[in-house]
Amino acid sequence: MTLDDLFATIEARKGADPDSSWTAKLLAKGPEKCAEKFGEEAIEAIIEAVKGDRAGLTSEAADVLYHLLVMLAARDVALQDVMAELDQRQSMSGLTEKANRP
Repeated sequence: MTLDDLFATIEARKGADPDSSWTAKLLAKGPEKCAEKFGEEAIEAIIEAVKGDRAGLTSEAADVLYHLLVMLAARDVALQDVMAELDQRQSMSGLTEKANRP
């Protein structure tokens, strides 16, 4: 499964019955809840990284990616827009890109 596939599945769950899937239930709670859940998962990934738990980090990283995509979908930000931003940034050094941010 690719991130595109996962994002398509998440998009398909928008407006679905919240009792039909976890994704639909999370999206029904609104963008703020989706952002909160993403933050919780990011913290859990950080903890696993600090502990050096490779399996734990792998699992939490999957949760982070999933919840990031849910958060994007909740705010109608297309994954392709994020990928285009990354493509644009790839054409310059990270230090230059960071210095150019507002």
